[in-house]
Amino acid sequence: MIATARSKRSPVVEDIGNNLNDPSSREQTNVRQLETHFDELTKSALAYSPQPKISRVEWRTPIDGDDLIPKTGEFRPKMPLLMNQLLSHLCIAISYICTYLDCEKVFHVERFAYSSPTPRHYGYLPRRWPEGHTLSGKLRAASLDSFLLAACPRAMQLPSTTRPALAGQHFQVAVVGGGIMGVAIARECARAGKRTLLVEQHDFASGTTSRSSRMLSGLRPLEQGDISFARESLRERERLLRNYSHLAMPAHYLLALSNKSARSAMAARTALWLYRKMSGKAADSAGFEMERKKLERALDAGQRWSIFDYEDARCEFPERLVAEWLTEAIAAGAVARNHTQVMAVDVAHGRARGLLLRDWTNNTEEKIEATWVINASGPWVDRLCQRSSVKTRRPLISSVRGSHIVLPQFPGSPTAAVYGETVDGRPLYVIPWNEQILVGATHVPDSGDPGKVQAVPDEVDYLLRSLVAMFPKARVSSADIRHSFAGIRALPFDPKGAGDNTGKQHQFHDHEDDGVKRLISVVGGNLATAASVARDCANKIGIRTAEPKAATPANGGALALLLDEYVAEIASAGGVNEEAARAIAEWHGPRAMDIARAARQSFELRTPLCTHSQHVVAEAVSAYRNECAVTLGDVLLRRVPVALGSCWSEICSREAAQRIGAVMGWNEEETGAHLEALETERAAFLRKPRANVRMATAAD
Repeated sequence: MIATARSKRSPVVEDIGNNLNDPSSREQTNVRQLETHFDELTKSALAYSPQPKISRVEWRTPIDGDDLIPKTGEFRPKMPLLMNQLLSHLCIAISYICTYLDCEKVFHVERFAYSSPTPRHYGYLPRRWPEGHTLSGKLRAASLDSFLLAACPRAMQLPSTTRPALAGQHFQVAVVGGGIMGVAIARECARAGKRTLLVEQHDFASGTTSRSSRMLSGLRPLEQGDISFARESLRERERLLRNYSHLAMPAHYLLALSNKSARSAMAARTALWLYRKMSGKAADSAGFEMERKKLERALDAGQRWSIFDYEDARCEFPERLVAEWLTEAIAAGAVARNHTQVMAVDVAHGRARGLLLRDWTNNTEEKIEATWVINASGPWVDRLCQRSSVKTRRPLISSVRGSHIVLPQFPGSPTAAVYGETVDGRPLYVIPWNEQILVGATHVPDSGDPGKVQAVPDEVDYLLRSLVAMFPKARVSSADIRHSFAGIRALPFDPKGAGDNTGKQHQFHDHEDDGVKRLISVVGGNLATAASVARDCANKIGIRTAEPKAATPANGGALALLLDEYVAEIASAGGVNEEAARAIAEWHGPRAMDIARAARQSFELRTPLCTHSQHVVAEAVSAYRNECAVTLGDVLLRRVPVALGSCWSEICSREAAQRIGAVMGWNEEETGAHLEALETERAAFLRKPRANVRMATAAD
């Protein structure tokens, strides 16, 4: 079988050959041996000055199995070439011809790099050449870096950064808002065969979704007497545990009430008994015993504590759940646009007819038509109505700020999530999260700009004092706080202004009563019930949806065994270690295998995003290619949210930007711009408390 590459032009290759003069190197060299010694050979080559040039190369080389064995070849260099040099040139030539020129067959090649004080040079190696294949071609001398650095993006077929124009298009459903609610609604409509547009002014999941306590729970609605909402939350929670087990996982919770609590131990015990009955799960008190004893030792010994255990669930990275639902929506035919602001709903003759858009990626304005417009913009619901001159009798939402602080794990920090109370008796969660401790949330009415929300110093101090009151032995202070963050929850309007409707189910406001038909605003719901809200919304506008089958409780042991097998397959397919394979599987689930196969293509794609992380560059490339990522912040804060980790620093951001940029083909200026935008967004999101926040002590 013959594969022939025919050049339409005369490419040139600079010889980075070496000055080694070892006759033993003339023996046949295996590809794996060549890869092992390539670093040493090239460093020696770069130390030689001036570098020799190849003026002309003509070769025809049969390659058997894993061995590159030159049979014939005519070289006319200015100095003798050793066998290893010859093999290196053949590898470069093969890669160049297969990647850049017209080929009858494109071969799989593996690209790798080395580090040195001098500018980086790159080499390519065939992974395995089919037995009996032959390749021929011609090369002349030129710059090595110029084509090898440019070859990688072209070889991976990265998507164009230019998005097709939307102007003049008609959609059956246009959804405004790219949080978990909006993405779920767009997915449901697209699955029903409706031409659907989803637009988000910033990035998908960059608002309330990424600033929550990351729990899948119905306990709070139950405590507030909303049994229907609690039952809905539990039902949808089980579906997430079954269908997205890599992102939604069961979690142990401990409810800790002191003798100073306004809630009685009997009421708490009764609520938890009913909660277990509704969830269909029996209590497993034995499994909590060690965690309960550890918590008892860590709590304030000056108070009497009643500690109860219960099973709930969490989604550590709802940003990833949104990304998966987004890809499912696109696969079903939806068109998704992030960084695209809805300037107004186009209203004419008493009905919504479309949207006026501004695409911030190219600073252009467009107008689209839509049969139905769904306002699922969360905290921006009322603002969008105002911009569109849609007058409602009263506000649709009450905006409530929820702030959190993140600390390192401290001596005595809980290994199970703890549901306790703040210093003034409000709910407080202390949750092990992402190798850190997440503490929150506050509940403060906020009528400000949702895009500029941040935790105020008083809230940070309040959360810290509440934590210290529970765990006085920990001796944590404001200096220990890694960062704080805040988000706005859009709750159904509370005329009292307290914004205390946390237990209320979602509501749909049909603006036909306001004189505008075909416009629906969505208010309420939570992380667990987003899919249910989406089905109800689709039904509201006449789209028939099928109710999912009842979810049976997931078997944690069986899922863990399946995950171990899947991790082994990913490690084998991607050529990565088990830790990296597990990291990919836990964040990407069924799509992890595609990422692993992509990572197999080159060393750069298998490179960790930073020295502290097991997540690899191939995940970032997949985010740009498949998950609508536009900026580096879209990738590192949401699609592959390593920048939320305990290790992350400006150094990590710089490493990740350089490693991703090398694969994406960014020049130095572009890499710097991406890095600056990432650090600006990260600093605005995750805020380090100011030094004047006083230290909290148990005496407070």
